[in-house]
Amino acid sequence: MKIWEKKCLEYLNKSLGKIATELNEIDWKEHLSDKTERLAEHISAFANLDYGGFIVFGFNNSGKYVGISKNDCDEIIKKIGNIARHSLNPPVVIKHSILEYNKHPFLAIHILCNRFRPVHLRNKDIYHSYIRSAGQTQKMTRQEVAMLISKTANVNFEDGIARHNCSKDEVLSLLEYDSYFQFMNLNLPESKDNILSKLEEEKFIIQNSDNYYSITNLGAVLFARNINNFSNIKRKAVRVIVYDEINRLNAKREQVGIKGYAVAFEGLIQYIFDQLPTNEIITKVFRKETKIYPEVAIRELVANAIIHQDFTISGSSVMVEIFSDRIEITNPGIPLIDINRFIDASPRSRNESFASFMRRINICEERGSGIDRVIFNVEVYQLPAPEFIREENSTKVILYSYKRLSKMSKEDKIRACYQHACLKYVQREKMTNQSIRERFNISDKNYPMASRIINEALKSGIIKDADPESKSRKYASYLPFWA
Repeated sequence: MKIWEKKCLEYLNKSLGKIATELNEIDWKEHLSDKTERLAEHISAFANLDYGGFIVFGFNNSGKYVGISKNDCDEIIKKIGNIARHSLNPPVVIKHSILEYNKHPFLAIHILCNRFRPVHLRNKDIYHSYIRSAGQTQKMTRQEVAMLISKTANVNFEDGIARHNCSKDEVLSLLEYDSYFQFMNLNLPESKDNILSKLEEEKFIIQNSDNYYSITNLGAVLFARNINNFSNIKRKAVRVIVYDEINRLNAKREQVGIKGYAVAFEGLIQYIFDQLPTNEIITKVFRKETKIYPEVAIRELVANAIIHQDFTISGSSVMVEIFSDRIEITNPGIPLIDINRFIDASPRSRNESFASFMRRINICEERGSGIDRVIFNVEVYQLPAPEFIREENSTKVILYSYKRLSKMSKEDKIRACYQHACLKYVQREKMTNQSIRERFNISDKNYPMASRIINEALKSGIIKDADPESKSRKYASYLPFWA
C-alpha cells in the first residue's frame, strides 16, 4: 500500500469515529456533483493545504457508507482529472485508488499540495483561491492569500514545473532521456515505465497520476529536445555572438541554442572554440596552430555562467561574445560571493540541484576548483588576467587574448599579480619575485620589473607581505589581502 493510501485511511478512520465529522484533510462524497466550479473550489482548497487532502466517494453527507459502482468511479476520475488540469491555475496533481474501509470498497482521490500556491480558479484573479476551514471549503481572505504567497515564495526554480500534465509519450518526446542514460553509463531500459521511473527518481519529472506527469524546470533545462517547448525557459538558451573587431558595431554571426544544457554543452563549447582565431607555434620539430585561449578556461567559465545564472530574471540568458581581442561571458544575476574571492571561496549556487548534476556528469569541476584551473591555464598561456565584473543585474567575465607585458595597463598587471597570489595561496605556496617573473615571462636579470609590479599591487592593498617583520626583500613573499 502506498504512503498516501495509508494516510487517506487514517484520516477516513478519524473522521468516521464516534462522532462522524469531515476534517480539513478529507471530504466525503456520495456521487459526483454536476457543479464543475464548486468541484474546482474543493480541489483548490486541498491543493492549498501543506500536505494536500482527499475526496472519498462512497459515503454520504453523514459519513454512512453507500457504495459506488465501477462506472461511477471511471466517470469521477475522468471529470476530476479534467478539472484539476484545465480549471485551476496552476494545474493540480491528483492520484486515485480503490481502497477498502471495513471491507467496503470506495474511491479515494488524493489532491497533492501544489508547490506554487495559492491555487486559484483559472481565468479569475488570485483572490479566487480556496482553503479548508472546520471541514468546509471556503474562499480565502486577502490576508490569507498574502500569507500563502509569502510562505511559498522561496520555492527553488529547479523544483518548479516547466510543463504540466504530459502523457508518457509526451514526456519522452520532449526530453532527450537517452542522453541521461549515456551520461550515467546506464543501459537504456526496455520499457517506458522504467525510463520514466528513473527520470522521476532524479526529479526531472513528477508523476501526477497513473498516466500523466509534469516535467520540472530541472529536467527541462538539462534535457529539453527544444527549450522553446517550455514557456519557463524558452528565453534561456545560450547566445553566441561573433564580432568583426573590438566593438559591437558589426556582428558576423549569431547562434542561439535550442537544447537543454546537459545535452548541448559539448556542442556549445566546440562551436565557441571553432570561432576563435589561432596562433602559430614553432616547436623544435614542426609548426602547429593552437587556439589563443585555453579550452579548459572557456569550458569552466561557460559552465559557471550557465550554472550560476539567476533563472528568475526574465528576458535574459547566458551570452558569449567573441571579439578580436577578448571573449566576454555574461550571465543573468549578480554573484553570490565577492568577485575578489572567486579563486579561493567555495561557490554558492542559486541552482544547487542543477549544479550538482552538472558536476556528476563532469561538465564542471568539483566545488571550488574551477576558477583555479582557469587562472592556472591563463598563466600557462601567458594571457592577461581575466576580469570579473559585477554589473547591475548580471555577472561578466572577460578573457583577454595575448598581450605583451609592455602593452598591459597598470590595472592589468595588478589584477594578474593578485590572481597569481591567490592561486599560489590555494596551492599552499606564496607568491615571490621569482614566481611573478615566471608568470609574466620576465627574465631573471629584469627582476626590478617584477618588483615594480609587486609594489604597485602592495600600494593598491590587493596583496600584503607574508612576513611584515622581515627586512629582506630578496626573499620576500606575499599573500592576497584576505589571507
